[in-house]
Amino acid sequence: MNIGMIGVGMIGGVLTRKLVGLGHQVFVANSRGPGSLGDFARETGAHPVSVREAAKAGEVVVITIPQKAVPNLPEDLMAETPEGTVIIDTGNYYPVQRDGRIAELEQGLTESEWVQKHVKRPVIKVFNSIYFVSLRDRGTPAGTPNRVALPISGDDARAKSVVMALVDSLGFDPVDNGTLKDSWRQQPGTSIYCEDLPAAEVKRRLGEMGTVQTPQHRASAHAKRDLPW
Repeated sequence: MNIGMIGVGMIGGVLTRKLVGLGHQVFVANSRGPGSLGDFARETGAHPVSVREAAKAGEVVVITIPQKAVPNLPEDLMAETPEGTVIIDTGNYYPVQRDGRIAELEQGLTESEWVQKHVKRPVIKVFNSIYFVSLRDRGTPAGTPNRVALPISGDDARAKSVVMALVDSLGFDPVDNGTLKDSWRQQPGTSIYCEDLPAAEVKRRLGEMGTVQTPQHRASAHAKRDLPW
């Protein structure tokens, strides 16, 4: 596939390397422009482009930037993105350490619902619940005992199926975590965040959390969070 990657930090960098290694064409962009990505492109085999170009580069676009940077994306970022393109959001909200307080998130809107409002396209939430080192090193073939599983949330069944296949190809078991509104269950502060659990345990813990984000859940999730590095 052709894949646009907006952001090449720890998660974006790992995903780029792994996806290129699987034979995908990856078009990478950051806030500093393609000229800043020459060394990274030569190292990985990715193609440096502008943010707007990455947003229309292929069948999948990955947004993997800090929450505080999302409002800085062009308002018409997805204006030329073909209908049917799968948009992935990998972000997490760290109000104390990095992002500052974002009112809608403090009031209970999930992180990816907020991103979806900004980019004006449906998004799928994945790759936010795993430490970048584990994403880099812990992928294994399908059927491996205790294979690490990744929860996936979203409202579009077709887009979710594309993402599930991609997650499997990267070496992880995909677990359906329901709608985008349910994605709070894979955000920081929950029992599956950065725990590298197999699918059965991920499903068990998701079930324990229920389907309604209570005020207690919101308080826990939006309290002081340790960045996972």
